[in-house]
Amino acid sequence: MTDNNAKMINQLRALVLLTQTEEQIARTRISQARTDAVRRELTQNADNAAARSLEITEQLRALGGVPDVVTPVVGRLSAALKATFEQTTSIEEALLQDLQLEHQLLDRATYLKVLADTAGETATRRLAEKLVEAHSATVEWLTVVLAEEALGGPAALQPTPVQKVAGGVARAVNAPVRFWANTVNNAVDTVRHAGEETSDRFSAVGDRASAITGAVRETLTVGRAASLRRAERIAQREGDDEAAEAARAAREELGDVTADELPIKGYDSMSVQDAVKAIKQLRTPHDVNVIIRYEETHKNRSNVASAAQTRLAALAKEAVGVSE
Repeated sequence: MTDNNAKMINQLRALVLLTQTEEQIARTRISQARTDAVRRELTQNADNAAARSLEITEQLRALGGVPDVVTPVVGRLSAALKATFEQTTSIEEALLQDLQLEHQLLDRATYLKVLADTAGETATRRLAEKLVEAHSATVEWLTVVLAEEALGGPAALQPTPVQKVAGGVARAVNAPVRFWANTVNNAVDTVRHAGEETSDRFSAVGDRASAITGAVRETLTVGRAASLRRAERIAQREGDDEAAEAARAAREELGDVTADELPIKGYDSMSVQDAVKAIKQLRTPHDVNVIIRYEETHKNRSNVASAAQTRLAALAKEAVGVSE
């Protein structure tokens, strides 16, 4: 057996293991799909990974290698362990781990292609090219999903309940409180440098912060949305636009907006076709996100939600420089 042949066999064995893991991860992600379109795509991805693992195994045999029966079991175990441990991390960290796996698959497939070229193994080279194409597409997809999350919008994959906690979704509720804490800290710094003449202003800011913080805490038992609306009203009454905007942004994340607050006029009375058409004209991730949250919370029209998700994906592609 030549040195190159041995290297190709080693890479094919590694690719089988990683592809088995990839398949199982794709199947666990299906339950996290935000839309039916994404769910179908993930199911197809899992089926394609299963088919690739069989092709890799056949090519391994063709080169004289012997696939071990333990590999599929190890692949499933790896995926199960990953799914378990990632529950303690945020959704973005879980997706970054998925991306790391895909990069490893891509790099190994690229290496295998060069080995096959050098050895004149046409069949292995064709398989490697197929793998490179598949994993390049998945790397791009995951990159766009992460960009959607970075743009503040619901990504194609939604976090599990545990990941929501790990990712700090509670920050939406606490945003007004945090803002006022920062305001107080800034005022303290101002007093320290400017002297006694600013002490009255600092006292006033502190009193307002205390009042708003207390109001938020007092109304938490009523519900997140009610708490945020209460905080927003108090901030507006106190003349602090930034605090009011922080509370509104948190409400938008929860889908708690009225039809009049939507970025598309008359949206509430639009047909599915008109809503989809209007969504395609939105230019900012913020506006798309508001529509997605509202649609999911109030109307739940799958075609409209999918159109909004597609528009967000297009904006995410622009952000990371991925061509359509």
